[in-house]
Amino acid sequence: MSQKNKTAITPTRADDYPEWYQQVIKAADLAEVSPVRGCMTIKPWGYALWENIQRVLDDKLKATGHKNVYFPLLIPISFLEKEAAHIEGFAKECAVVTHHRLEANAEGKLIPAGELEDPYIIRPTSETIIGEAFSRWIQSYRDLPMLMNQWANVMRWEMRTRMFLRTSEFLWQEGHTAHATAKEAEIHTLKILDLYADFLEDYMAMPVIKGEKTESERFPGAASTYCIEAMMQDKKALQAGTSHFLGQNFAKACNIKFLSALGQEEFVWTTSWGVSTRLIGGLIMTHSDDNGLILPPKLAPLHVVILPLIHKDEQKAEIIAYCEKLADELRTQQYANKNVIVEIDTRELTGGEKSWSWVKKGVPVRAEIGMKEVQNNSVFVGRRDKEYKDRVSLDRQTFISTIADQLDEMQKTLFSRARKFQQDHTKEINNEKDFYDYFKNDSGFALAHWNGSAEIEAKIKKELNVTIRCIPRLDTTPEAGVCIFSGEPSKQRVIFAKAY
Repeated sequence: MSQKNKTAITPTRADDYPEWYQQVIKAADLAEVSPVRGCMTIKPWGYALWENIQRVLDDKLKATGHKNVYFPLLIPISFLEKEAAHIEGFAKECAVVTHHRLEANAEGKLIPAGELEDPYIIRPTSETIIGEAFSRWIQSYRDLPMLMNQWANVMRWEMRTRMFLRTSEFLWQEGHTAHATAKEAEIHTLKILDLYADFLEDYMAMPVIKGEKTESERFPGAASTYCIEAMMQDKKALQAGTSHFLGQNFAKACNIKFLSALGQEEFVWTTSWGVSTRLIGGLIMTHSDDNGLILPPKLAPLHVVILPLIHKDEQKAEIIAYCEKLADELRTQQYANKNVIVEIDTRELTGGEKSWSWVKKGVPVRAEIGMKEVQNNSVFVGRRDKEYKDRVSLDRQTFISTIADQLDEMQKTLFSRARKFQQDHTKEINNEKDFYDYFKNDSGFALAHWNGSAEIEAKIKKELNVTIRCIPRLDTTPEAGVCIFSGEPSKQRVIFAKAY
């Protein structure tokens, strides 16, 4: 890190938050812009983080009865045409395959040839093609519920992209289920919403608010859309996951019927739900600071990095041997139901260069080992949730025996910080003037009464670039009131915010 800079990342969050975000990704070596328009290349450190997210969620979904499947990337255009609201919602984002081969022209350039009679859409989501399969797989009530999940990539043609948050191609999981009754499907929709919320709070240390989207914000073709909303450090909202009750809309469009226990033919009730690599963007903007990425230990690809500090060649063998023994001992410790993950950084760099490279990558714990530590049987320890200078010398056995506790403490600290930030920037607003002043001069989550008018919702979005993030699902009876915009009755307060 340059001595002229007080932080490893420039600009800082306060100076230029969007650019700070891009620089954190670059410094942590998570991803880079791809030569393909609007797409990114996810690098090993970023993909390892996604793999950890994937593993935990995959286990949770399988534990609730879901089976993994895989469907084609290309969807016949006729499938999307079956559900009018769905194709209307995605039409402008679709990438279309119109030819099946390339030929060289007179100048030797490759041009599309072999025009397809029926074009394909690169999947923006898979309701229609999975619905077609469900129509064949489901015959009787005995086939229900059908609980499927797919880990895949999707394509949505984006005009303005930002790595992890919004790219034309991204990775995700999409769950699709079919049920015999509306009640069963609605229960399942909310069950997945709870699963997502628990995962984000427990593993990602990201506090979220669960709620329902307004009609204008629903997934195309859904009867109801539920979401989890998180607050980023610039006080904007991030929709971190969605779960959709699709009613019978896709069942009727795809002709998914079953013979009930009473011998009657009925349409199934379906759901779909998903989270994506957007979670990594959310993690960055929830926890990271002006020195780079900060990773919650439960998802970090690496828990402890050991940094040998070798100033004399004759000391190298002894220091490395000490580091290797320390690494072996740490790997016997358990954290979050797996062995502690340890790496020794033997690169020929200065101690400062090594240390700062791992600070920027967000590794939870750095253990520096020089000849002094070898002689004293100690470890010089820095934690990523603390200031860089806040490092301590610990007895080696103490360090080993407390490593799981330190990781757990860091996980809890990150969640507590994020929750306090969200609470500190959430405000109840009781009149229209205060509402407009709040979003013109500041930002955050505004809790305000609204009468359900789509016209008011559109007006606020146009004038302030503020949207209703969700109608919160409350554990208590909602507080009725008066809409601050119309003076008409309101069933409960909703969350307004600027958002990604």
